[in-house]
Amino acid sequence: MNTLYHYPLSPFSRKVRLCLAEKKIEVGLVEERYWEQSPEFLRRNPAAKVPVLKMNGRLMSESTAICEYLEEVQPTPPLMPRDAEGRYEVRRLVGWFDDKFYHEVTSKLIGERVYRKVMGRGYPDSANVKAGARAIKYHLDYMAHLLEHRRWLAGNEMTLADFAGAAHLSCLDYTSDVDWNRHEVVKDWYAKIKSRPAFRSLLADEVPGFQPAAHYADLDF
Repeated sequence: MNTLYHYPLSPFSRKVRLCLAEKKIEVGLVEERYWEQSPEFLRRNPAAKVPVLKMNGRLMSESTAICEYLEEVQPTPPLMPRDAEGRYEVRRLVGWFDDKFYHEVTSKLIGERVYRKVMGRGYPDSANVKAGARAIKYHLDYMAHLLEHRRWLAGNEMTLADFAGAAHLSCLDYTSDVDWNRHEVVKDWYAKIKSRPAFRSLLADEVPGFQPAAHYADLDF
């Protein structure tokens, strides 16, 4: 049995979960309190990060590397374009979400509202929360700009870039930190992904002590 060591509100874990589900690769989920850095988990990944995928007798870490591995061993349905230019654009946007978006938005909103409490690191830093709330507006504007010229974020087909973006926004939607009224085109894009069978397990996630937003699991939000 394949196993994914993950944390429910980790966007990197969610990106891998979406890829696994889209490609219909069965996997057992094991929630990992990675910040505790247990010796057992450090043996799986010395970097002490989730996700970690145990598949075909090997352990794999780093979410993008895992997703590209899955694309190579299970190319159908495809999540990467065939042409070099298309693959570049997907990788650029995955990097955008997992680096810039994460540091400017996800880490400041989910990090302060959720991670601080579950990790026992005190109260949220209001300056970080305000910075994240400002920054997400810019990122939603950029996504709208892309989607006004394309059917999906990286082009006219759904790709790993869409799963990367949806992984981050779904975490933020859990805590009601996304203004879906800012851009109808972004809301429509998210609704399409949210309605996919691959998304179902994410909508069932619950973190003890944090109730999801009332609309979180609603497909007609």
